[in-house]
Amino acid sequence: MSQVYNFSAGPAMLPIQVLRQMQDELLEYEDVKASIMEISHRGTDFIAMAQKSEQDLRDLMNIPNHYKVLFLQGGASAQFSMVPINLLHGKTKANYAYTGHWSKKAIAEGSRYCDVNICTNSSDNKYTDIDVFENWNIDSDGAYLHYTPNETIAGLEFDYVPEVDIPLVADMSSSILSREVDVSKYGVIYAGAQKNIGIAGLTVVIVREDLIGNVVANQPILFDYTTQAKNDSMYNTPSTYSWYVASRVFEWLKQQGGLSVMAKINQAKAKTLYDVIDDSNFYSNPVALRYRSCMNVPFLLADENLNSLFLEKAAINNLITLKGHRSVGGMRASIYNAMPQKGINKLINFMKVFEKENS
Repeated sequence: MSQVYNFSAGPAMLPIQVLRQMQDELLEYEDVKASIMEISHRGTDFIAMAQKSEQDLRDLMNIPNHYKVLFLQGGASAQFSMVPINLLHGKTKANYAYTGHWSKKAIAEGSRYCDVNICTNSSDNKYTDIDVFENWNIDSDGAYLHYTPNETIAGLEFDYVPEVDIPLVADMSSSILSREVDVSKYGVIYAGAQKNIGIAGLTVVIVREDLIGNVVANQPILFDYTTQAKNDSMYNTPSTYSWYVASRVFEWLKQQGGLSVMAKINQAKAKTLYDVIDDSNFYSNPVALRYRSCMNVPFLLADENLNSLFLEKAAINNLITLKGHRSVGGMRASIYNAMPQKGINKLINFMKVFEKENS
């Protein structure tokens, strides 16, 4: 079978090495005589895997000791609720940056628990730009500031970390592990797994210890970070296979040289693709240069009537899942860690040929 390059925004492409390892270990995990899906999460073999995976993630992200690392279920969407439940601490306000589809969903859920102060709003420019931080209207009485460093749909990515005196919360679902992050600047980092961590079903939460233990009253016990931390993310049966896949991805990332190496690879991939778009009158990207995403590259064709033909021919060339989100249109190439430079090269070669044939 010829190599297929999957540009899906998520669930996304996995490293070939990890897929093969999953295949090899499907029937028997290491020497336990059963699949990882069949063994108890409370058994010594699974616990050993879980502990190693946490340590590998701590090593990759240089996570300080006073942060808890949780491996949960419910996706990033569950965190839209869990963040206010755990971080309001009796306060009635919270700050949110509104920069795209996912921050909009976080705001809607946060509004169920508190008064949301939208401190910056990119909806007027259709999520193609972010106001400079000095212009943000932050309420100092807010319990925290929530933002989405990378918006997958619009392809809008922050190039700075907001500096605030209140806990900073980040939905890093589409950017985690793509580059180095100073975890100490954050109160909470959370991320759905299905883009850069592994497969759907797992959510990683990194939370500063002093922020847990004071939840909004009468909430589900599973939504209390303390419950999860005290039980090593195993208060109930965790998403065992998703956790296992994450562990193999963490190992793969370490083998590549860590996040500093991945950052250089990702920047090079993105630049290669953006250069082709910018050098063309046939393709365009509407996002402000400063805030173009390294992970999600949306682009429009000069003639939208060619969209279907572009997708059809791309698929014939083993370039799949390039259709843009319905709210933006056009195309979107999601180029997470697992996407190799060879995939980018094949895409841009196809784009050039398609432009020549249809201009």
